Amino acid sequence: MKLTQAAYAVTGVLFLVYPAVRPSGDDAAAMSATAWVLGHLAAMIGFVLLGLAALGLHRILKDRLSFRAAVATWTGAGLTLPYYGAEDFGLHVIARRALRDNTPALMELAGEFRYDPLAATMFALGLALLGVGAIMTAVSVWRSGTLPAWSGVPLAAGFALFIPQFFAPLYALRIAHGALIAVGGLWLAIALAKGRSAAPVEAAVPA
Repeated sequence: MKLTQAAYAVTGVLFLVYPAVRPSGDDAAAMSATAWVLGHLAAMIGFVLLGLAALGLHRILKDRLSFRAAVATWTGAGLTLPYYGAEDFGLHVIARRALRDNTPALMELAGEFRYDPLAATMFALGLALLGVGAIMTAVSVWRSGTLPAWSGVPLAAGFALFIPQFFAPLYALRIAHGALIAVGGLWLAIALAKGRSAAPVEAAVPA
């Protein structure tokens, strides 16, 4: 259980680090920055840890819905990570070359990658599955009777809003979205910790 707690807590923090560290622009200056790489890397590690956390939660709750949530989360992360990897490392290399050689036309490659039909479809489907997985996790937690009913809701809301937040008019809203996921991850971690500490007391109560 401790590993599941840690996975949820670190996942939440990483998804706050992602927008907070990532440069707010989408030009060569932003993409060539080390902060661009570090911000996206935080998100990628967060996706992996979210899958591990969902699997750990299933091992605790042991119901069908939490299993399906883990499967959806793992599948979503698998579909999302290739796009994030290219966004992180590929666009970073292109931006650095564009600045070094003073060839701004190279940045057209960023748009060609981002809006490639197959890449964009995989990305959107992956994020949608992550949202579905987080919602199923929240429902499983709600029904469990062993964890606070609302403890899975903020994380589910954060991942359900992952695609819409890309279209936020202000970058501050993306940071607020990261904060929502951070609250969700930390809340679940605390709920699991309290559930663990309460378990021996409950076990000692005579039937």
